[in-house]
Amino acid sequence: MTATGMYTPKPGAAPLGRMIATQAVLETKMLLRNGEQLLLTVVIPTLVLVLFSSVDIIDTGTDKAVDFLAPGVLALAVMSTAFTGQAIATGFERRYGVLKRLASSPLPRWALMTAKTASVLVTEILQVILLTVIAFALGWSPHGNPFAVLLLLVLGTAAFSGLGLLMAGTLKAEATLAAANLVFLLLLVSGGVIIPLDQFSRTTQDILSLLPITALSDGLRDVLQHGAGMPWGDLGILAVWAVAGLAAAGRFFRWE
Repeated sequence: MTATGMYTPKPGAAPLGRMIATQAVLETKMLLRNGEQLLLTVVIPTLVLVLFSSVDIIDTGTDKAVDFLAPGVLALAVMSTAFTGQAIATGFERRYGVLKRLASSPLPRWALMTAKTASVLVTEILQVILLTVIAFALGWSPHGNPFAVLLLLVLGTAAFSGLGLLMAGTLKAEATLAAANLVFLLLLVSGGVIIPLDQFSRTTQDILSLLPITALSDGLRDVLQHGAGMPWGDLGILAVWAVAGLAAAGRFFRWE
């Protein structure tokens, strides 16, 4: 004889940690399988790094253009994944009712956002590895404190993730697609990624320096190019954007 119920499934949700991990793996696979997402997260940053490092198009004020460009392109990679890619993907998930169905599952809503954030971090790790290898091949010579770089990347991810989720949770999917791509292009040109801020007027510099992409690219550049210590000013700007963006996303995000 066997005990009653020995071979019957046990009802109930899986452990929370397992649910988050499973959802994070799924989110990462979907992101990496999406051609548009790969264009944003891998192809464009790589092309920007290789093209502007190899061809003398913009005066970066350095002996090797890659020393100026590599930190900016790392910031661009964070923005492309945490903001642009996440905003577009989440916006269409919301439109097609995917978020509504996931919200009714045993996975808590905060855990779903945690899984999405984890998938963004995994993608960024892959981006950083790829872009670093390419930059080294182009003659990049980084300096500085690795912990400062890590802190900048984490705060930059939080800032852009909050802004991306805010956009995806408040605008229609088509509006999110257009707005996210427009912001990406504008910040690529004016955020200190490929064009030094000293190319702009002083007033414009003061305004642009408050943007998260500028704080992230300048902070990374101060550490990796100039060997500076902890860039507290840039970290402070990123922290403000992270808190404000995530708080606004939590307050105004609509699941359907």
